[in-house]
Amino acid sequence: MTETGSARDLRDDLSFLLARANALSLASGNAALAAHGLKVRSYSVLALAVGGGRPSQREIAEYLRLDPSQVVALVDELQRRGAISRESDPNDRRANVVVATDAGRALFADAEKSAREAEREIHAELDDAERDVLVRLLGRLAFPGSGEPRAG
Repeated sequence: MTETGSARDLRDDLSFLLARANALSLASGNAALAAHGLKVRSYSVLALAVGGGRPSQREIAEYLRLDPSQVVALVDELQRRGAISRESDPNDRRANVVVATDAGRALFADAEKSAREAEREIHAELDDAERDVLVRLLGRLAFPGSGEPRAG
């Protein structure tokens, strides 16, 4: 595609640039995580479980901005694999929290190496200082206001 008309205009459109960068990042992440039987979404759920915060499925859905039914399917898959377990929330017996198993922590440790390598490759155009600025700015956009919410 040439840089004429709307294509040129899109290079100055922040929403388009964020969407395109996201699509490229997701494709790279999914390819890297495939060797571990994961995708970016399931890896993200596992990361939250490994973090030790004991998030509920509702908290995971809110944090990842996914429909709760999507989170149920992701948690079901990770539970079938023995990577996580659902435990009763001691503060609310009607809710379950998601907890990583030993196998899940090992899977995450291996997958995290692949995810970080893919991230380095997809962001190779940025030096460390630029990457740090981008992380800080995207963090402000992703979690506006008083700071980043925590799952769990």
